[in-house]
Amino acid sequence: CERFSYYGMRAVLVLYFKYFLRWDDDFATTIYHTFVALCYLTPILGAIVADSWLGKFKTIIYLSIVYALGQVILAVSAIHDITDANKDGTPDNMGFHVALSMVGLILIALGTGGIKPCVAAFGGDQFGDHQEKQRSTFFSIFYLSINAGSLLSTVITPILRAQECGIHTQQKCYPLAFGVPAALMVVALIVFIVGSGMYNKTAPQGNIMVKVCRCIGFAIKNRFRHRSSQYPKRAHWMDWAEEKYDKLLIAQVKMVLKVLFLYIPLPMFWGSRWTLQATTMNGDFGILIIQPDQMQTVNPILILILVPIMDSIIYPLIAKCKLNFTPLKRMTVGMFFAALAFVAAALVQIQIDQTLPKFPSSNEGQAKFINMMNKSLPIKAVQRRGGSKVSFCPQFKDITSKPEQGANAIRFLNGFASTVNVTVLIQEKILFPKWLCVYNQKFGFGSSYTYIITPTFAFGPNCQEGIRPVLDIRPNSIHMAWQIPQYFLITAGEVVFSVTGLEFSYSQAPSNMKSVLQAGWLLTVAVGNIIVLIVAEAATLPDQWAEYILFASLLVLVCIIFAIMAYFYTYIDPTKIEAQFAQKEPDEKQKRKSLEMARKDSVEHYKGDRRSSDSSSDSSSDEDDVIQQSKM
Repeated sequence: CERFSYYGMRAVLVLYFKYFLRWDDDFATTIYHTFVALCYLTPILGAIVADSWLGKFKTIIYLSIVYALGQVILAVSAIHDITDANKDGTPDNMGFHVALSMVGLILIALGTGGIKPCVAAFGGDQFGDHQEKQRSTFFSIFYLSINAGSLLSTVITPILRAQECGIHTQQKCYPLAFGVPAALMVVALIVFIVGSGMYNKTAPQGNIMVKVCRCIGFAIKNRFRHRSSQYPKRAHWMDWAEEKYDKLLIAQVKMVLKVLFLYIPLPMFWGSRWTLQATTMNGDFGILIIQPDQMQTVNPILILILVPIMDSIIYPLIAKCKLNFTPLKRMTVGMFFAALAFVAAALVQIQIDQTLPKFPSSNEGQAKFINMMNKSLPIKAVQRRGGSKVSFCPQFKDITSKPEQGANAIRFLNGFASTVNVTVLIQEKILFPKWLCVYNQKFGFGSSYTYIITPTFAFGPNCQEGIRPVLDIRPNSIHMAWQIPQYFLITAGEVVFSVTGLEFSYSQAPSNMKSVLQAGWLLTVAVGNIIVLIVAEAATLPDQWAEYILFASLLVLVCIIFAIMAYFYTYIDPTKIEAQFAQKEPDEKQKRKSLEMARKDSVEHYKGDRRSSDSSSDSSSDEDDVIQQSKM
């Protein structure tokens, strides 16, 4: 329910910005990406609150309330009738709607980001040290649930948005598209609270993040002070904190730093830019017409298929073959699969590029023809169905680019004796009067046609003979099905990489920093998306296939680096290490206490001897002995 709530809201957010708030494409896209980045940066805040003060359970409860409140506010902001005093269908106070939606999005980012690391870690807390297999299964089901919610929401929410609703005027129903996710978030919160009595709740252990930061800072400063060669070296640079901090905390910090160091190459895994590739492909699947953005649903569908296959078939088979397929080896294989996916995408793009039209420069080609034909009589073009992706040019203009998003660019040239009205009917069967001319044409994806209405045109049963179509740009000929291999490779890599990464982050984290490491894992997603944008902008490669090869090369490089780092990584059992230090700690405290008592006794003994030994001949000798003892 929670993932449906998040992804469902996100699926229509850009459309809400563009068509309801009336923002331009660039500004809408900027705000959208800022919101997504914020959702992956706030997990650090949620992790600190959970591990230091409230505990995971209370953090999930409180931030889920914030989350649900944000969803409700966003849904309310989309009700145009609130400020539509003159009932014309346009909000009179757009600033009010913008302010409400921004407040809602900030609360959602705080809520969804804050609970992200806590939910996974809290789930892991329900299993004991002897239940590693069950915990591994949980993380697989957890990832399965995420993608089930994502798949359902990306299919259902756009349908909800397409409904028309309103009190005074009927418009696209954004309140419903945002309201259903809000309701599901409330349902998720209620179900979670109902199960409270069944949960194993780990208590927070104080302001652990502040302690960790101070411990690291002290170790660095102490190491810098003792940088001279006269001081003996220590096994680990964190051991320079022993003068001030207990060994258990230092050991826990070492565990976290080991894993975080291993995370450095991981951000390159995240982010694929294949939706744009689909816009130049053919989405006609016979009974189904798939739009470019709908191809992304292949990813969650494949995840729902591959997660059970990996857990029930692939991993057990590998275990039976006596192969030591450790978590870090799995993650390395996942990164390699991702690199292969980008290679597959590049091969598809090379085939697409061969079908794309080459446009003439502004001074050649169509120019003279257009100048001559613009003298024709006007045409009134009316698009009957708003949902269709057909653009019409009433005036005869030059074609400078291929239609985007699989749309069609249609031009008309009127050589008839009077003005002609052109109405578009998308796959609609109606009875036409005799004074209409019906012309049928299948456009395909991404094509462009010019229709010349000749001077010999006449209404009647043979009117089509007076219309001459000219194909300017051929329809997309490379089918979207060719993207399935690359989606399969990237999804297989994601299942092996991401599910294993979640489990690895939990298993290698100390008991008081489980959420912090989950947040660190989520941070790699945020950094990865930023890297994808930076590389794409900085590379400025002329061909799209070259960009895919660049990403594949970077992934292979990162894969090799990660494999080397993983080879030298030593797996640990945080529970055993903490138990060992917990046993040693009372002994060390007892020793320190005994030493303090011995020192106090020595000083008291020395003072008593001094008072009673003024006449004693050997008092100075005794005093020296006691002073020596007290120094010891």
